[in-house]
Amino acid sequence: MVQDTFTPGVVAGRLDQDTYEAQFSDLHPPLGAHEALVAADRCYFCHDAPCITACPTDIDIPLFIRQIATGTPDAAAKTILSQNIMGGMCARVCPTEQLCEQACVREAAEGKPVLIGQLQRYATDNLQARGEHPFTRAEATGKAVAIVGAGPAGLACGHRLAMLGHRVDVYDARPKPGGLNEYGIATYKTPDGFAQAEVDWLLKIGGITLHHNKAMGRDITLGELQEDYDGVFLAMGLGGVNALGTTGEDKAGVLNAVDFIAELRQASDMAAVPVGRDVVVIGGGMTAVDAAVQAKLLGALNVTLVYRRGRDRMNASPFEQDLAASKGVRIVTHAVPVAVHGNGAVRDVEFEYVDDAMKGTGQMLRLQADQVFKAIGQTLEGDGLPQLDGGKIAVSQGGRTSLDGVWAGGDCASGGDDLTVTAVAEGRDAAMDIHATLMGTAG
Repeated sequence: MVQDTFTPGVVAGRLDQDTYEAQFSDLHPPLGAHEALVAADRCYFCHDAPCITACPTDIDIPLFIRQIATGTPDAAAKTILSQNIMGGMCARVCPTEQLCEQACVREAAEGKPVLIGQLQRYATDNLQARGEHPFTRAEATGKAVAIVGAGPAGLACGHRLAMLGHRVDVYDARPKPGGLNEYGIATYKTPDGFAQAEVDWLLKIGGITLHHNKAMGRDITLGELQEDYDGVFLAMGLGGVNALGTTGEDKAGVLNAVDFIAELRQASDMAAVPVGRDVVVIGGGMTAVDAAVQAKLLGALNVTLVYRRGRDRMNASPFEQDLAASKGVRIVTHAVPVAVHGNGAVRDVEFEYVDDAMKGTGQMLRLQADQVFKAIGQTLEGDGLPQLDGGKIAVSQGGRTSLDGVWAGGDCASGGDDLTVTAVAEGRDAAMDIHATLMGTAG
């Protein structure tokens, strides 16, 4: 995030150091051994467990919880990681309250599900903390696959391909791997460098080479990769940010929420990150909530999140909405931005209230702001890509694109729901399809 020096009201160091450390500490402290056993004991171990169906990566949840309950957490970790190699991160950021835990029989019966996400974290953290990697590579196949993007989809695909014996080269535009996990998730969800620690652990499978600062179109082209490799998997995410489309959008202090979140994730000292006194976040997804909550945690006095539809239409989960409200974020719905006012720097933002059909009501709202974060969606960037569908790469089963030998997954591909866990599933499944194709066993 580049903050103009003449933007009034935007300063760093609003809080003392102890407060920063408390504000950005782990959102969900991990379970201890006894707590994990108590939580695991609540599972009914359903034979037709609806929680498995609700998990995008199809983890055998009753099995891994039984393994924890019987004192074999390492076996539980392998059960999880065999389906979701980034199970540690997903245990932290996956909206379990909308997926596996919502489907839990205990939730239906008592309104209190088994703590599936926290139990998953307990198992995977214990294994990864010791540096152990439970998987080994198969005999080398002599095949090589290029992956564009070192985010959840790319890394999941790369790990599965390496495990199957292929050589993998991963190209990423940023200086560090991890993608969304490293640059796009609220700091308090993954403190203490967990994202990089998980990547380092994942790479212990061997056979994966990372190439940093290599952007599609600038440093590498799809055509070159097709010539040099037996297969290509595109997982570069969405690099562009949608514009507000309002007058005054170019004023100082109007910034992209993803850049703000990335700066926080890479900051060694939270006190050095500037934040406004009056902050407005425009959007209704997880990025918007993460930006709003973190602005508040940095010391902003007033933070307002404005979304064009009702709260029931927000992409951010009800848990995330409630978290924002609990931190003091005001949520305004059914309002769209029409103008950003100010003399050089933003002073306030004008909105018009709309009805459910997005038709303007004529009723206006002006919010004072010295910092505005745009979080209204991202767009795919790049030339020479496979056929697109709705602004993303069109894929069929197994992540196949319109080009032979080219697969895609994660946020850049159509059909997903922009979740880390979904990206992991798409990367894993594409790897299996790539493997079958390269080995001549594809149907």
